[in-house]
Amino acid sequence: MTWLDLNADLGEGIGNDEAMLDIVSSANIACGGHAGDHVSMVVALRAAKARGVTVGAHPGFADPENFGRRRLILPPQELDDTVRRQVRDLAELAVEEGVPLKYVKLHGALANMAAEEPAIAAVAFAACEGLVRGLGILAIDNSAQVTVADSLGYPVVREAYADRAYLANGLLMPRSEPGAVLHDAGLIAKRAVRLAEAGEIVAADGTVILTDAKSLCIHGDNPEAVAIATRVRAALEAAGIAIRSAF
Repeated sequence: MTWLDLNADLGEGIGNDEAMLDIVSSANIACGGHAGDHVSMVVALRAAKARGVTVGAHPGFADPENFGRRRLILPPQELDDTVRRQVRDLAELAVEEGVPLKYVKLHGALANMAAEEPAIAAVAFAACEGLVRGLGILAIDNSAQVTVADSLGYPVVREAYADRAYLANGLLMPRSEPGAVLHDAGLIAKRAVRLAEAGEIVAADGTVILTDAKSLCIHGDNPEAVAIATRVRAALEAAGIAIRSAF
């Protein structure tokens, strides 16, 4: 049977985590960079555990004022330190809560920069080495993230985005561009089914992008997130596509 992982960025203080966790199969938990603290991480871990949802770490630039979406140029050691600290903090709490931490997914500007620049991806992913046995990487497909994570020997799951517009090169359209964030739940659901059935995403200019993505992100901070996630899951299941974690 064809299957797809649905993931969402959670623990970010948006207030819809429990509703999203009833829909998705993987949760990317903010771990103190762009959002999140000790309390929110524990709450998210417990909520995910109660629903059998797979858990990953979601580190980003330590820039909560801009929600980690402002591009920062950090010295390699500083970037290593901030990613390692965030993943380690969540990993330690996960052990205390009896929740396996399965993967890392970079957030926001850091994720986009790592998708474009192999050197940034290399520093960010190397920072995670040795923290959790068997830790995987959830990486933007058709990007430097995939190549670098593979080269470092991580288990890699390729990811696509349900509610974001794409450029013709397979990367995400910058949020500063009009139409970068999609809000039409019906359109988003159709895109999800096409990705699962045909391995295709249509870019903003009409270019058809081929993808091997097996995980689809629905942003939890989108005001329509729960409605979109509900519509996407229903459309996928109606098409005979099973929902399960890729990790």
